[in-house]
Amino acid sequence: MAQKTWFITGTSRGFGREWAIAALDRGDRVAATARDASSLDELVQQYGDAILPLSLDVTDRSAVFAAVDQAHQRFGRLDVVVNNAGFGQFGMVEEVSEAEIRGQFETNVYGALWVTQAALPFLREQGSGHVIQVSSIGGISAFPNIGIYNGSKWALEGISQALAAEVAPFGIHVTIVEPAGYSTDWSGSSAQHATAIEAYEPAREHAAELRKTRQGTPGDPVATRAAILQVVDAETPPLRIFFGDGPLALATRDYESRLAEWREWEPVSVAAHGKV
Repeated sequence: MAQKTWFITGTSRGFGREWAIAALDRGDRVAATARDASSLDELVQQYGDAILPLSLDVTDRSAVFAAVDQAHQRFGRLDVVVNNAGFGQFGMVEEVSEAEIRGQFETNVYGALWVTQAALPFLREQGSGHVIQVSSIGGISAFPNIGIYNGSKWALEGISQALAAEVAPFGIHVTIVEPAGYSTDWSGSSAQHATAIEAYEPAREHAAELRKTRQGTPGDPVATRAAILQVVDAETPPLRIFFGDGPLALATRDYESRLAEWREWEPVSVAAHGKV
């Protein structure tokens, strides 16, 4: 397998760090970004020149373009671009402030979009590349108390599906990774919580119970190392792939429910078309 060059956002912890290690362990090169580049010191000590640590806030479009350009200048090419930086926003839709909503979309949607736009000219010029967009099971379904997070991931999924069709003629692949619950810090210190409205407390408690049932035993992030390598090495990689045990059953129930409701209301839908 030919050596690949990766650009990965959010490598201080979680999936970003695990995937950087997976790439570096097999001899690939990685431009690794984090808000605080000192969090990458251990990787630099271990892997030396194979890793390029970069301080980056993905919400800063100019900084994103500069970082991608710096990575390309250092390594001469980009093969895998991973948009992993993101965080969870908790709160009922009524509770989340304007600033919190904008912050969620600035990172989860615009950050991924800026990195993608910055990398595409290089990928088009070389006639190859693979963009990995980290979504969530919450990117195809939606759950109480994380509606704004769901909205950010649904937006990312729509953009990415359109992108896949746009760049396929240039030899560029797009894959949307949709993880289930994992033992990462997604719901811990990196998460944001809106100011609670007391009236929603019963619904919040119910949502928490549903989340426990839905997630089951959290997955092991280390186990995703082999999975992401299999995806990026595939001759025909998937547009969408779940990581974790359980999402397919949830998605099946969700989509079957949607189809049933659309069929039930189809006479109204057809009547709404009017006569032509």
